[in-house]
Amino acid sequence: MDTFISDEINNEEKVRTKLTLLFFMEKMEIPLTKNSILDICCIENDWISYMDCVATISELNNSGFIYKTENAENDELYSITYAGRECLAQLYKRIPYADREKMTEYVKLNKLSVKTSQEYTSTYSKNDDGSYTVTLRIYEPMISNPMFEIKIKAPSRQSAIEADQKWKRQAPNVYEYVYENLVNTD
Repeated sequence: MDTFISDEINNEEKVRTKLTLLFFMEKMEIPLTKNSILDICCIENDWISYMDCVATISELNNSGFIYKTENAENDELYSITYAGRECLAQLYKRIPYADREKMTEYVKLNKLSVKTSQEYTSTYSKNDDGSYTVTLRIYEPMISNPMFEIKIKAPSRQSAIEADQKWKRQAPNVYEYVYENLVNTD
């Protein structure tokens, strides 16, 4: 008898975990990297345990409630499907109201920064001469290849790190400048 009750409670918790993840993804309205999902749901907010979240992402993907694509850096991007939205529409009340409110508030406050961190990426690598090559990219949502990419040579690791940090803030301005001066022929 105790096992039956325990299994029923565990099953209800699994359903709530799946619905929580679907609710969050629907509210974000953008494809999310697996790392973003894990960071936000498990580390920043403790909505779902890390292991449960990893398993839930896989289960939702396998069942067709979310789907996976990859960007050029082989980061997995996940989005909610129509089937996931329909399921959520019918069962969202199984997520406690307070939890839904917390997720909604988090999304309002952080959606732009999450989107920016996924759309404006940079990497750097050390060259044989001791300098660093910094690769700066801009991704358009739902497109796996970068729409803009530039490589620059930095004299030191510190300057590569600074370029990486500045890119997150300056990417839109750099792109606009390049586009207006090279592509726009008005």
